[in-house]
Amino acid sequence: MTWQLKDFVLLLSPQGKRFLVQVEPRKFSTHLGELDLEQLTHIPQGGVIYTHKGVPFVTLKPTLYDFIHHLKRRTQIVYPKELGYILMRLGIGPGSRVIECGAGSGALTMTLAWWVRPTGCVYAYEREERFAHLCQENLVWAGLLEWVEIKVKDIETGFEEKEVDAVFLDVKTPWLYLPQAWDALKGGCVLGILVPTTNQVSEVLKALDNLPFTDIEVLEILLRRYKTVAERLRPQDRMVAHTGYLMFARKMLRKGD
Repeated sequence: MTWQLKDFVLLLSPQGKRFLVQVEPRKFSTHLGELDLEQLTHIPQGGVIYTHKGVPFVTLKPTLYDFIHHLKRRTQIVYPKELGYILMRLGIGPGSRVIECGAGSGALTMTLAWWVRPTGCVYAYEREERFAHLCQENLVWAGLLEWVEIKVKDIETGFEEKEVDAVFLDVKTPWLYLPQAWDALKGGCVLGILVPTTNQVSEVLKALDNLPFTDIEVLEILLRRYKTVAERLRPQDRMVAHTGYLMFARKMLRKGD
């Protein structure tokens, strides 16, 4: 199968450098030479395209992982090492209705939208209009805006949606918004939180004690890659370690609900 116009293609250089491009009639410049992207329509997926200098680039089908790493960002994003666990812990799937607060550049928004398709919806709350616009721009670029409603709003007064399947808070003071999250969730469903420091974790734990939440979990996820040389297999010199603390809790119903 050959590439079609408007397809996204991941180009892999001989040194492993990655470029995410779209098939269209234009030239694309790299440090190894210029590529004619329209030529991709004559190249099979997994095949090779050559720069004007004769350097080969492998053409690969991009995954959500690749989209996340190539989106425009002006904020810290939620990284793939956390995203998979968040999806599993929140129980996200096709048809889920999810509230996300603190959309930022839209990495988590894109991931949630990818999984709630084709009948679900992500309600992305962002207080700052400039970040809401950036999130929308990234969603349009990835073709995922259809499954997201972006709302420029402070959540202090609560969420507009009720009986949602999950809520995720990526804000500076999430302990202030736990009652709002509880009100929006279905009974038994999961609240997720991401914070960068331990004192924030402590504040959230104190606030959770005053509300009907259960099954509370706090964790961080570390990622260590290895050099892919069979004769010298060892960890890479750099490691993506702490990027944030994840917290999860499930909504309990009050007596009489």
